[in-house]
Amino acid sequence: MTIRANIPRMLWVMAVTLISLSTWGAKLKVSENKRFLVYEDNKPFFYLGDTAWELFHRLGREDADRYLQVRADQGYTVIQAVVLAELNGLQDPNPYGHTPLKNGDPTQLNEDYFRHVDYIVGKAEKLGLFIGMLPTWGDKVGPKAWGVGPEVFTKENAAVYGELLGKRYKDRQIIWILGGDRTSDDPKHQAIWRAMAQGLRKAVGKNQLMTYHPPGGQNSSKWYHNEEWLDFNMWQNGHCDDVMVWERIQSDYNREPIKPVMDGEPLYEDHPICFKPKEQGYSNAADVRRFLYLNLFSGAFGHTYGNHSVWQMHAPGRKGVNGPLSFWYEAIERQGAVQMRYGKDLVLSRPFMTRIPDQTLIVSDPGSGAKRIQATRDSERTYAMIYAAASRTFTLDLEKLKGEKLRVWWFNPRTGDAKGMPEMERKGKHDFTPPDAGENIDWVLVLDDAAKNYPAPGKAK
Repeated sequence: MTIRANIPRMLWVMAVTLISLSTWGAKLKVSENKRFLVYEDNKPFFYLGDTAWELFHRLGREDADRYLQVRADQGYTVIQAVVLAELNGLQDPNPYGHTPLKNGDPTQLNEDYFRHVDYIVGKAEKLGLFIGMLPTWGDKVGPKAWGVGPEVFTKENAAVYGELLGKRYKDRQIIWILGGDRTSDDPKHQAIWRAMAQGLRKAVGKNQLMTYHPPGGQNSSKWYHNEEWLDFNMWQNGHCDDVMVWERIQSDYNREPIKPVMDGEPLYEDHPICFKPKEQGYSNAADVRRFLYLNLFSGAFGHTYGNHSVWQMHAPGRKGVNGPLSFWYEAIERQGAVQMRYGKDLVLSRPFMTRIPDQTLIVSDPGSGAKRIQATRDSERTYAMIYAAASRTFTLDLEKLKGEKLRVWWFNPRTGDAKGMPEMERKGKHDFTPPDAGENIDWVLVLDDAAKNYPAPGKAK
């Protein structure tokens, strides 16, 4: 049978509103097992983020309302945005003519600019969204830095700036993200980020979570894993299509002390692959889906999506960065953006807090890249999910699971549909072949202990 979610848009919007009311002013913490994020009452929080880096800087209120409403309707939970933005954010004013700092001084906030930030934070909160707030993008210092600059931070003023932001937003739905595509190899810059983190922590205490957004191909744990202020690790896996993200996520998953880990910036949809559009073309929905499932199944607690036109809020009259293919208000409805929620719904339809990566389930070649196969299960062995990036037969060791009989499902990451198959005995090794063949035709095999009577994959428990 095929199970579809055919909820009329009006009913869906009502549901989003009810969820929003229940989470308005919510707080997050790290789960007891240190692998996930949860609400104060220990209910699971799935971090489904979107990189809207230029949101505060480039969108007026009407446009911000439109963007946030669409992302809330699509099931996102976190919007990642930058206060001192990358695209000349210190000197190029927002739509209302305001820049963020007085005289370029981080200790003097421009109240007019920040009232606009306040508005967006409040609107997001009413929709049940958290803002992943980056206090600043990386200054133009060093060969790997981004932005126009100038460098305005010292150790001393970074601490003051962090405390000012913390006091302003300490009671809001904020996740703090330091770094901004910035390496921390220079001890001087490490001191600046530590000071900013200390200023934030002084203001917000333990009421809000904090992490660090590194440059491409890097991770926060390289510099800050043992820092008290770093609540979870973040990778930026970058914008190539052949990144072995499972190895990167696993490297942090296995670190001690244990901290949650996720990919805060993978390959964007509609992005020039490896920044080489003529040679390698642009990414598509299949690419961003693949990284969603490979990250999650290798141990990530959540995931961030991005679209190349959306992060820069590309619009008529603006010079695009690295060849955007559309305008932001068109790109927010792209196929990959819509499909992200299917992965979220899938993992939340089974016990979430006990989910672990386990490649030992797969006894055939797991492959790599666009042919990768990745497995996850719960620690109690009552279910397993195996992602196949392309339709290939693979072999599983069913002795790794529990139950006399297994209920079998094929979950379609492109539609969110689940197709039930006949139950089978849990014996030895078994071959599984996805329903449809083809490159970029991805599937998730879901195996349940039949006695648990779990709902269809992707449907509420």
